[in-house]
Amino acid sequence: MARIAFIGAGSFGFTRELVKDILTFPLLKDSTLVLMDIDKERLEYIRQACQLMVDKGNYPARIVTTMDRAEALKGADAVLCTILAGGVNVWKHDILIPKKYGIDTNIGDTRSISGMFRALRTIPVMVGICRDIERHCPNAIFLNYTNPMAMLCRAMQKATHVKVTGLCHSVQGTAGMLADWIGAKRDEITYVCAGINHQAWYIEFKRNHKDAYPAIRRAVGKKAIYNKEIVRNEMFLALGYYVTESSGHSSEYNWWFRKRQDLIRKYCTKGTGWNPGKFGYIVDAYLRREKTWRRDIRHWLKKAQEKINLDRGHEYAANIINAYMGGEPYMFNGNVPNKNIITNLPADACVEVPVVANRRGFNSIHVGALPVQLAAMNHVSISVEEMTVQAALTGDPTLVYQAAIFDPLCAAVLGLREIKKLVQEMLIKNRAYLPQFKNMKIS
Repeated sequence: MARIAFIGAGSFGFTRELVKDILTFPLLKDSTLVLMDIDKERLEYIRQACQLMVDKGNYPARIVTTMDRAEALKGADAVLCTILAGGVNVWKHDILIPKKYGIDTNIGDTRSISGMFRALRTIPVMVGICRDIERHCPNAIFLNYTNPMAMLCRAMQKATHVKVTGLCHSVQGTAGMLADWIGAKRDEITYVCAGINHQAWYIEFKRNHKDAYPAIRRAVGKKAIYNKEIVRNEMFLALGYYVTESSGHSSEYNWWFRKRQDLIRKYCTKGTGWNPGKFGYIVDAYLRREKTWRRDIRHWLKKAQEKINLDRGHEYAANIINAYMGGEPYMFNGNVPNKNIITNLPADACVEVPVVANRRGFNSIHVGALPVQLAAMNHVSISVEEMTVQAALTGDPTLVYQAAIFDPLCAAVLGLREIKKLVQEMLIKNRAYLPQFKNMKIS
Protein backbone atom coordinates (compact mmCIF):
# COMPACT_ATOMS: atom_id res chain seq x y z
CA MET A 1 0.00 0.00 0.00
CA ALA A 2 1.69 3.20 -1.18
CA ARG A 3 1.58 6.42 0.81
CA ILE A 4 1.69 9.43 -1.51
CA ALA A 5 1.90 12.99 -0.18
CA PHE A 6 0.82 16.09 -2.10
CA ILE A 7 2.44 19.33 -0.90
CA GLY A 8 0.46 22.30 -2.19
CA ALA A 9 -2.53 20.03 -2.83
CA GLY A 10 -4.84 23.06 -3.10
CA SER A 11 -3.63 23.44 -6.69
CA PHE A 12 -6.97 21.98 -7.72
CA GLY A 13 -6.43 21.15 -11.38
CA PHE A 14 -2.97 19.63 -10.97
CA THR A 15 -3.75 17.56 -7.88
CA ARG A 16 -7.04 16.31 -9.28
CA GLU A 17 -5.42 15.09 -12.50
CA LEU A 18 -2.46 13.50 -10.72
CA VAL A 19 -4.71 11.65 -8.26
CA LYS A 20 -6.91 10.45 -11.13
CA ASP A 21 -3.83 9.03 -12.89
CA ILE A 22 -2.49 7.36 -9.75
CA LEU A 23 -5.75 5.52 -9.09
CA THR A 24 -5.71 3.91 -12.57
CA PHE A 25 -2.74 1.69 -11.63
CA PRO A 26 -3.66 -1.61 -9.93
CA LEU A 27 -0.53 -1.31 -7.79
CA LEU A 28 -1.60 2.14 -6.53
CA LYS A 29 -5.39 1.91 -6.37
CA ASP A 30 -5.33 1.22 -2.61
CA SER A 31 -2.88 4.05 -1.84
CA THR A 32 -3.17 6.43 1.06
CA LEU A 33 -3.26 9.87 -0.58
CA VAL A 34 -2.25 12.59 1.85
CA LEU A 35 -3.30 16.08 0.78
CA MET A 36 -1.46 18.97 2.45
CA ASP A 37 -1.99 22.69 1.94
CA ILE A 38 -1.77 25.85 4.04
CA ASP A 39 -5.14 27.06 2.70
CA LYS A 40 -7.95 25.30 4.57
CA GLU A 41 -10.65 26.19 2.05
CA ARG A 42 -8.71 24.98 -0.99
CA LEU A 43 -7.75 21.83 0.90
CA GLU A 44 -11.39 20.98 1.56
CA TYR A 45 -12.30 21.46 -2.09
CA ILE A 46 -9.57 19.14 -3.32
CA ARG A 47 -10.51 16.58 -0.66
CA GLN A 48 -14.04 16.54 -2.04
CA ALA A 49 -12.78 16.11 -5.60
CA CYS A 50 -10.41 13.27 -4.72
CA GLN A 51 -12.98 11.48 -2.59
CA LEU A 52 -15.45 11.75 -5.44
CA MET A 53 -12.98 10.07 -7.81
CA VAL A 54 -12.34 7.32 -5.26
CA ASP A 55 -16.07 6.74 -4.81
CA LYS A 56 -16.95 6.88 -8.53
CA GLY A 57 -14.12 4.51 -9.40
CA ASN A 58 -14.88 2.22 -6.47
CA TYR A 59 -11.22 2.36 -5.49
CA PRO A 60 -9.98 1.11 -2.10
CA ALA A 61 -7.79 4.22 -1.73
CA ARG A 62 -7.88 6.40 1.38
CA ILE A 63 -7.89 10.23 1.32
CA VAL A 64 -6.27 12.08 4.24
CA THR A 65 -5.95 15.85 4.64
CA THR A 66 -3.64 17.89 6.84
CA MET A 67 -2.20 21.39 7.11
CA ASP A 68 0.91 20.00 8.84
CA ARG A 69 3.72 19.32 6.35
CA ALA A 70 5.66 17.00 8.64
CA GLU A 71 2.53 14.96 9.31
CA ALA A 72 1.88 14.66 5.57
CA LEU A 73 5.38 13.40 4.88
CA LYS A 74 5.67 10.76 7.61
CA GLY A 75 6.28 7.41 5.96
CA ALA A 76 5.60 8.65 2.42
CA ASP A 77 6.86 6.62 -0.53
CA ALA A 78 6.43 9.49 -2.97
CA VAL A 79 5.97 13.24 -2.61
CA LEU A 80 4.51 15.57 -5.24
CA CYS A 81 4.90 19.33 -5.05
CA THR A 82 2.79 22.03 -6.73
CA ILE A 83 3.30 25.02 -4.44
CA LEU A 84 3.40 28.76 -5.17
CA ALA A 85 5.63 30.63 -2.70
CA GLY A 86 3.97 34.00 -2.21
CA GLY A 87 0.67 34.82 -3.89
CA VAL A 88 -0.03 36.44 -7.22
CA ASN A 89 0.03 39.87 -5.59
CA VAL A 90 3.72 39.27 -4.85
CA TRP A 91 4.50 37.61 -8.15
CA LYS A 92 3.00 40.44 -10.21
CA HIS A 93 5.86 42.72 -9.14
CA ASP A 94 8.23 40.35 -10.96
CA ILE A 95 6.52 41.68 -14.08
CA LEU A 96 5.73 45.27 -13.10
CA ILE A 97 9.11 46.38 -11.78
CA PRO A 98 11.13 45.19 -14.80
CA LYS A 99 8.47 46.79 -17.02
CA LYS A 100 9.40 50.19 -15.54
CA TYR A 101 12.93 49.59 -16.78
CA GLY A 102 11.83 48.57 -20.28
CA ILE A 103 11.92 44.79 -19.84
CA ASP A 104 8.72 43.47 -21.36
CA THR A 105 7.91 40.08 -19.81
CA ASN A 106 5.21 37.73 -21.00
CA ILE A 107 5.11 34.84 -18.51
CA GLY A 108 7.98 35.41 -16.09
CA ASP A 109 7.94 32.22 -14.04
CA THR A 110 11.06 30.41 -15.21
CA ARG A 111 13.96 32.58 -16.41
CA SER A 112 15.15 36.15 -16.85
CA ILE A 113 14.84 38.60 -13.98
CA SER A 114 11.26 37.54 -13.15
CA GLY A 115 12.14 33.85 -12.91
CA MET A 116 15.22 34.64 -10.86
CA PHE A 117 13.19 36.36 -8.17
CA ARG A 118 10.58 33.64 -8.15
CA ALA A 119 13.47 31.22 -7.53
CA LEU A 120 14.90 33.36 -4.73
CA ARG A 121 11.54 33.27 -2.93
CA THR A 122 10.87 29.59 -3.56
CA ILE A 123 14.24 27.90 -3.01
CA PRO A 124 14.21 28.26 0.81
CA VAL A 125 10.73 26.71 0.92
CA MET A 126 11.71 23.82 -1.35
CA VAL A 127 14.91 23.10 0.56
CA GLY A 128 12.80 23.14 3.74
CA ILE A 129 10.46 20.54 2.25
CA CYS A 130 13.48 18.39 1.38
CA ARG A 131 14.83 18.69 4.93
CA ASP A 132 11.48 17.39 6.18
CA ILE A 133 11.66 14.54 3.67
CA GLU A 134 15.13 13.65 4.95
CA ARG A 135 13.69 13.47 8.48
CA HIS A 136 10.32 11.82 7.87
CA CYS A 137 10.56 9.76 4.65
CA PRO A 138 14.21 9.59 3.51
CA ASN A 139 13.55 6.85 0.96
CA ALA A 140 10.76 8.74 -0.81
CA ILE A 141 11.05 10.08 -4.33
CA PHE A 142 10.21 13.77 -4.75
CA LEU A 143 8.44 14.85 -7.96
CA ASN A 144 8.43 18.61 -8.42
CA TYR A 145 6.00 20.49 -10.66
CA THR A 146 6.77 23.97 -9.34
CA ASN A 147 8.61 26.57 -11.45
CA PRO A 148 11.27 27.78 -12.00
CA MET A 149 11.98 24.11 -12.47
CA ALA A 150 15.71 24.03 -13.22
CA MET A 151 16.73 26.44 -10.45
CA LEU A 152 14.56 24.77 -7.82
CA CYS A 153 15.73 21.26 -8.70
CA ARG A 154 19.36 22.39 -8.82
CA ALA A 155 19.07 23.94 -5.35
CA MET A 156 17.46 20.82 -3.87
CA GLN A 157 19.91 18.49 -5.57
CA LYS A 158 22.84 20.62 -4.42
CA ALA A 159 21.75 21.19 -0.81
CA THR A 160 20.05 17.88 0.12
CA HIS A 161 20.24 14.13 -0.40
CA VAL A 162 16.61 13.67 -1.46
CA LYS A 163 15.85 11.75 -4.66
CA VAL A 164 14.48 14.73 -6.61
CA THR A 165 13.38 15.14 -10.18
CA GLY A 166 11.32 17.85 -11.85
CA LEU A 167 8.51 17.14 -14.29
CA CYS A 168 7.21 19.36 -17.07
CA HIS A 169 4.70 18.66 -19.83
CA SER A 170 6.57 20.61 -22.50
CA VAL A 171 8.54 17.61 -23.79
CA GLN A 172 5.60 15.31 -24.49
CA GLY A 173 3.38 18.28 -25.37
CA THR A 174 5.71 19.63 -28.05
CA ALA A 175 6.38 16.14 -29.41
CA GLY A 176 2.64 15.73 -29.88
CA MET A 177 2.40 19.14 -31.55
CA LEU A 178 5.17 18.30 -34.03
CA ALA A 179 3.56 14.93 -34.74
CA ASP A 180 0.31 16.70 -35.57
CA TRP A 181 2.11 19.16 -37.84
CA ILE A 182 3.52 16.35 -39.98
CA GLY A 183 0.35 14.24 -39.91
CA ALA A 184 1.85 11.47 -37.80
CA LYS A 185 0.20 9.36 -35.12
CA ARG A 186 1.75 9.60 -31.66
CA ASP A 187 2.77 5.95 -31.66
CA GLU A 188 4.75 6.49 -34.88
CA ILE A 189 7.03 9.02 -33.18
CA THR A 190 10.24 8.40 -31.27
CA TYR A 191 12.67 11.07 -30.11
CA VAL A 192 15.69 11.90 -27.99
CA CYS A 193 15.20 15.16 -26.15
CA ALA A 194 17.92 16.71 -23.99
CA GLY A 195 19.10 20.06 -22.67
CA ILE A 196 17.68 22.00 -19.75
CA ASN A 197 14.10 22.58 -18.64
CA HIS A 198 12.16 24.80 -21.07
CA GLN A 199 15.22 24.77 -23.29
CA ALA A 200 15.66 21.12 -24.20
CA TRP A 201 16.10 20.05 -27.80
CA TYR A 202 14.83 17.20 -29.95
CA ILE A 203 18.25 16.09 -31.08
CA GLU A 204 16.47 13.17 -32.77
CA PHE A 205 12.87 13.21 -33.94
CA LYS A 206 11.79 10.19 -35.99
CA ARG A 207 8.65 8.86 -37.61
CA ASN A 208 8.66 5.11 -38.02
CA HIS A 209 12.43 5.15 -37.39
CA LYS A 210 13.13 7.70 -40.16
CA ASP A 211 14.31 11.27 -39.59
CA ALA A 212 11.20 13.49 -39.43
CA TYR A 213 13.01 16.83 -39.47
CA PRO A 214 12.62 17.32 -43.26
CA ALA A 215 8.84 16.98 -42.79
CA ILE A 216 8.93 19.43 -39.87
CA ARG A 217 10.81 21.97 -42.02
CA ARG A 218 8.17 21.64 -44.72
CA ALA A 219 5.43 22.12 -42.15
CA VAL A 220 7.06 25.22 -40.67
CA GLY A 221 7.24 26.63 -44.19
CA LYS A 222 3.43 26.81 -44.23
CA LYS A 223 2.20 30.19 -43.01
CA ALA A 224 -0.58 28.80 -40.82
CA ILE A 225 1.84 26.56 -38.91
CA TYR A 226 4.62 29.17 -38.81
CA ASN A 227 2.23 31.64 -37.16
CA LYS A 228 1.25 29.20 -34.42
CA GLU A 229 4.74 29.32 -32.85
CA ILE A 230 6.61 32.20 -34.46
CA VAL A 231 9.37 32.47 -31.86
CA ARG A 232 10.07 28.76 -31.71
CA ASN A 233 9.86 28.40 -35.46
CA GLU A 234 12.36 31.24 -35.95
CA MET A 235 14.67 29.55 -33.45
CA PHE A 236 14.29 26.26 -35.29
CA LEU A 237 15.14 27.86 -38.62
CA ALA A 238 18.26 29.44 -37.09
CA LEU A 239 19.47 26.60 -34.86
CA GLY A 240 18.35 23.53 -36.78
CA TYR A 241 16.64 21.75 -33.87
CA TYR A 242 13.27 22.25 -32.21
CA VAL A 243 13.06 23.52 -28.62
CA THR A 244 10.57 22.18 -26.09
CA GLU A 245 8.98 25.25 -24.56
CA SER A 246 6.28 27.51 -26.01
CA SER A 247 6.95 30.75 -27.85
CA GLY A 248 5.63 32.74 -24.90
CA HIS A 249 8.23 31.29 -22.57
CA SER A 250 11.06 30.99 -25.10
CA SER A 251 10.86 34.65 -26.11
CA GLU A 252 12.08 35.59 -22.62
CA TYR A 253 15.14 33.32 -22.59
CA ASN A 254 17.25 34.98 -25.29
CA TRP A 255 18.29 38.30 -26.84
CA TRP A 256 16.31 38.20 -30.05
CA PHE A 257 12.59 38.88 -29.65
CA ARG A 258 11.75 41.18 -26.73
CA LYS A 259 14.41 43.92 -26.69
CA ARG A 260 12.46 46.41 -28.87
CA GLN A 261 8.77 47.13 -29.30
CA ASP A 262 8.92 46.59 -33.06
CA LEU A 263 10.33 43.09 -32.49
CA ILE A 264 7.67 42.37 -29.89
CA ARG A 265 4.96 43.44 -32.32
CA LYS A 266 6.45 41.31 -35.09
CA TYR A 267 7.20 38.12 -33.17
CA CYS A 268 5.38 38.24 -29.87
CA THR A 269 1.72 38.92 -30.61
CA LYS A 270 0.56 35.73 -32.31
CA GLY A 271 0.22 32.09 -31.37
CA THR A 272 0.20 30.47 -27.95
CA GLY A 273 0.92 32.32 -24.74
CA TRP A 274 0.42 35.88 -25.95
CA ASN A 275 -1.97 38.74 -25.13
CA PRO A 276 0.39 40.15 -22.48
CA GLY A 277 -2.30 42.28 -20.82
CA LYS A 278 -1.66 44.55 -17.85
CA PHE A 279 0.66 42.37 -15.80
CA GLY A 280 1.76 39.71 -18.30
CA TYR A 281 0.00 36.71 -19.75
CA ILE A 282 0.25 34.29 -16.82
CA VAL A 283 -0.13 36.83 -14.02
CA ASP A 284 -3.28 38.23 -15.64
CA ALA A 285 -4.63 34.69 -15.93
CA TYR A 286 -3.92 34.03 -12.25
CA LEU A 287 -5.50 37.32 -11.20
CA ARG A 288 -8.63 36.42 -13.15
CA ARG A 289 -8.62 33.01 -11.51
CA GLU A 290 -8.45 34.62 -8.07
CA LYS A 291 -11.92 36.01 -8.77
CA THR A 292 -13.43 32.86 -10.28
CA TRP A 293 -11.72 29.83 -8.71
CA ARG A 294 -14.46 29.05 -6.17
CA ARG A 295 -17.14 29.21 -8.84
CA ASP A 296 -15.07 27.09 -11.23
CA ILE A 297 -14.39 24.40 -8.60
CA ARG A 298 -18.01 24.23 -7.50
CA HIS A 299 -19.04 23.90 -11.13
CA TRP A 300 -16.59 21.01 -11.62
CA LEU A 301 -17.78 19.25 -8.47
CA LYS A 302 -21.42 19.56 -9.52
CA LYS A 303 -20.75 18.20 -13.02
CA ALA A 304 -18.56 15.41 -11.64
CA GLN A 305 -21.42 14.13 -9.50
CA GLU A 306 -23.20 13.23 -12.75
CA LYS A 307 -20.30 12.39 -15.06
CA ILE A 308 -16.58 12.13 -14.38
CA ASN A 309 -13.64 11.13 -16.56
CA LEU A 310 -11.44 8.61 -14.74
CA ASP A 311 -9.18 7.78 -17.71
CA ARG A 312 -5.43 8.12 -17.29
CA GLY A 313 -3.90 11.32 -18.66
CA HIS A 314 -0.46 12.11 -20.08
CA GLU A 315 1.45 13.35 -17.02
CA TYR A 316 4.53 11.40 -16.02
CA ALA A 317 4.06 11.30 -12.23
CA ALA A 318 1.75 8.31 -11.74
CA ASN A 319 3.82 6.14 -14.10
CA ILE A 320 6.97 7.06 -12.18
CA ILE A 321 5.43 6.26 -8.80
CA ASN A 322 4.09 2.97 -10.14
CA ALA A 323 7.57 2.04 -11.38
CA TYR A 324 9.20 3.01 -8.07
CA MET A 325 6.71 0.87 -6.15
CA GLY A 326 7.60 -2.18 -8.26
CA GLY A 327 5.50 -1.80 -11.40
CA GLU A 328 6.70 -1.61 -14.98
CA PRO A 329 9.82 0.57 -15.47
CA TYR A 330 8.99 3.88 -17.10
CA MET A 331 11.03 6.24 -19.28
CA PHE A 332 10.37 9.97 -19.10
CA ASN A 333 12.22 13.26 -19.46
CA GLY A 334 13.22 14.49 -16.01
CA ASN A 335 15.38 17.14 -14.38
CA VAL A 336 18.44 15.55 -12.83
CA PRO A 337 22.07 16.45 -11.99
CA ASN A 338 24.40 16.30 -14.97
CA LYS A 339 26.62 13.37 -14.05
CA ASN A 340 28.36 13.24 -17.43
CA ILE A 341 24.98 12.75 -19.12
CA ILE A 342 25.38 15.72 -21.50
CA THR A 343 29.12 15.89 -21.93
CA ASN A 344 29.40 19.50 -23.12
CA LEU A 345 27.28 21.04 -20.35
CA PRO A 346 28.61 21.81 -16.84
CA ALA A 347 28.93 18.99 -14.33
CA ASP A 348 26.07 18.77 -11.79
CA ALA A 349 23.99 21.43 -13.54
CA CYS A 350 20.31 20.51 -13.62
CA VAL A 351 19.65 19.00 -17.06
CA GLU A 352 16.45 17.66 -18.60
CA VAL A 353 17.19 14.28 -20.15
CA PRO A 354 15.72 10.81 -20.67
CA VAL A 355 15.39 8.97 -17.35
CA VAL A 356 14.17 5.48 -16.48
CA ALA A 357 12.22 5.10 -13.23
CA ASN A 358 12.26 1.73 -11.47
CA ARG A 359 12.66 0.32 -7.96
CA ARG A 360 16.11 1.90 -7.76
CA GLY A 361 14.69 5.38 -8.36
CA PHE A 362 15.85 7.61 -11.21
CA ASN A 363 18.31 6.20 -13.75
CA SER A 364 19.50 8.85 -16.19
CA ILE A 365 20.39 7.85 -19.76
CA HIS A 366 23.67 9.04 -21.27
CA VAL A 367 23.13 11.48 -24.15
CA GLY A 368 26.63 12.65 -25.08
CA ALA A 369 27.40 16.05 -26.57
CA LEU A 370 24.72 18.42 -27.81
CA PRO A 371 25.25 20.20 -31.14
CA VAL A 372 27.52 23.13 -30.28
CA GLN A 373 24.96 25.86 -31.04
CA LEU A 374 22.47 24.26 -28.65
CA ALA A 375 25.08 23.80 -25.93
CA ALA A 376 26.07 27.46 -26.30
CA MET A 377 22.53 28.60 -25.60
CA ASN A 378 22.13 26.22 -22.66
CA HIS A 379 25.43 27.40 -21.18
CA VAL A 380 24.15 30.96 -20.92
CA SER A 381 21.00 29.90 -19.07
CA ILE A 382 22.89 27.51 -16.81
CA SER A 383 25.36 30.23 -15.81
CA VAL A 384 22.55 32.55 -14.73
CA GLU A 385 20.79 29.70 -12.92
CA GLU A 386 23.94 28.61 -11.07
CA MET A 387 24.56 32.14 -9.78
CA THR A 388 20.92 32.56 -8.76
CA VAL A 389 20.88 29.25 -6.89
CA GLN A 390 24.10 30.12 -5.08
CA ALA A 391 22.69 33.54 -4.19
CA ALA A 392 19.50 31.93 -2.85
CA LEU A 393 21.43 29.44 -0.72
CA THR A 394 23.92 32.00 0.65
CA GLY A 395 21.85 35.20 0.79
CA ASP A 396 24.33 37.17 -1.32
CA PRO A 397 22.62 40.18 -2.97
CA THR A 398 25.64 41.02 -5.13
CA LEU A 399 25.47 37.57 -6.71
CA VAL A 400 21.84 38.23 -7.66
CA TYR A 401 23.01 41.34 -9.52
CA GLN A 402 25.83 39.43 -11.18
CA ALA A 403 23.39 36.75 -12.33
CA ALA A 404 21.10 39.41 -13.79
CA ILE A 405 23.86 41.05 -15.84
CA PHE A 406 24.34 37.76 -17.71
CA ASP A 407 20.62 37.25 -18.29
CA PRO A 408 20.11 37.67 -22.06
CA LEU A 409 16.95 39.77 -21.82
CA CYS A 410 18.29 42.10 -19.13
CA ALA A 411 21.55 42.53 -21.02
CA ALA A 412 19.75 43.19 -24.32
CA VAL A 413 17.70 46.03 -22.83
CA LEU A 414 19.72 47.58 -19.98
CA GLY A 415 23.21 48.72 -19.05
CA LEU A 416 25.08 47.57 -15.96
CA ARG A 417 24.01 50.43 -13.69
CA GLU A 418 20.39 50.09 -14.80
CA ILE A 419 20.42 46.36 -14.05
CA LYS A 420 21.91 47.08 -10.62
CA LYS A 421 19.17 49.59 -9.86
CA LEU A 422 16.49 47.15 -11.05
CA VAL A 423 17.82 44.28 -8.94
CA GLN A 424 18.15 46.51 -5.88
CA GLU A 425 14.53 47.62 -6.18
CA MET A 426 13.32 44.04 -6.58
CA LEU A 427 15.34 42.83 -3.60
CA ILE A 428 13.76 45.47 -1.40
CA LYS A 429 10.27 44.71 -2.73
CA ASN A 430 10.75 41.02 -1.92
CA ARG A 431 12.34 41.58 1.50
CA ALA A 432 9.56 39.79 3.41
CA TYR A 433 10.00 36.66 1.26
CA LEU A 434 13.81 36.47 1.35
CA PRO A 435 14.70 35.49 4.94
CA GLN A 436 18.09 34.18 3.82
CA PHE A 437 19.19 37.71 2.84
CA LYS A 438 20.39 39.46 6.01
CA ASN A 439 21.65 42.33 3.91
CA MET A 440 19.83 43.70 0.84
CA LYS A 441 22.55 46.07 -0.30
CA ILE A 442 24.41 45.21 -3.49
CA SER A 443 28.11 45.92 -3.12
